[in-house]
This record gives sequence, structure tokens and C-alpha cells, in this order.
Amino acid sequence: MRFVLGLTGSIGMGKSTTAAMFRDEGIPVWDADASVHALYAPGGAAVQAVRGLVPEAVVGGAVDRAALREALERDPSLFPRLEALVHPLVAEDRARFLAATPGEILVLDVPLLFERGIEAECDGVAVVSASSGTQMSRLLARPGMDVAGVEMLLSRQMPDSEKRARARWVVPAETLEEARAAVRQIVSEIRAGAE
Repeated sequence: MRFVLGLTGSIGMGKSTTAAMFRDEGIPVWDADASVHALYAPGGAAVQAVRGLVPEAVVGGAVDRAALREALERDPSLFPRLEALVHPLVAEDRARFLAATPGEILVLDVPLLFERGIEAECDGVAVVSASSGTQMSRLLARPGMDVAGVEMLLSRQMPDSEKRARARWVVPAETLEEARAAVRQIVSEIRAGAE
């Protein structure tokens, strides 16, 4: 029997770091952000679609994510049109991963897991959570990120409190140690349930 674990968390909560901890435990992880990066890279399946929507965001045959983010900040009405182009491609990549990857536990690392209804593909969901102060300081430390950019990104995501309420597990991510302990506990519980 296989267990598909959805892993989510709002931006800046430590989800990518937590996903790496699942990999450290030998668990295959599909990363939605990495899938989008591949789609936006030279030759990626989304490049032409983005060029048709935001021509200035395609530079050197690839999507320039900073230019795309600026275009979205200027014109938020582009969001649903971009999502309609990119999300089906991401879903195809996720389906390929699930079909082709062996393992008793597989992790789907998806920032917008609840927002996109992807929890329906999962046997359980873990949400990575930290305090709002920790989240903000992590985000503002990122290159090119300012308060306006943070607020725009957060406005597109379900509140952390709602994610925590809907998840089976919460991974506290104020420190690496507590996150790693939570990851090991989740893996242990899933394996115990499979016996």
C-alpha cells in the first residue's frame, strides 16, 4: 500500500526545507515549484504560452520570473489567465511522478495544495507553519522581495490558520530541529499505519 502525503505551507514558512528533510528520510518528493521552473526554462512547455500572455517576460527563450512577477504586480488580472495556461502542465507532471515513482510514501510538495484542491489526491496533508514574524523576516531576506511583493503573494494564499485547521499534521518550523523531529514523527506514523 502506498501513502501520498501532501506537503504545503504558506510562502516563507520553511516548506522547501521541510521537503528536503523528507528526502533525507528516503522519501521521494515531487516539487511543484521545481516543476514550474522546468516549464519556464529554455525549451519548457510553458514558455510559448507565457510569451503569448506577457511577451516581455520571455528573455533568451526562457521565462524571466522577475519580469513575470513585475507584470503580475502591475496587472493582477493576468493571474487567472497565467494559471489557466500553467496549471494543467504542472498537473500532468505531477501525474507522471505518481505513476512512475516507486515507494511506500510519496510526498507532493505543493504551495497551493488546498487552494487548487490537490488534497483530494492525497491520503493525508502536513502543513509547515511558523510565526508571522518569522515568515515576514524570511521573506524580506529574499533577493528582490519587498513588503508589497510579500503582501501580493500572501493575498493569493489561504491563511496559515486555515491550512493548519485542515491538515492532519502540522510541522512547526521555527527551528530546523523541531521541523526535523516532526518529519520523522510523521514518517513513523505513516509507516506504523501501513503495518
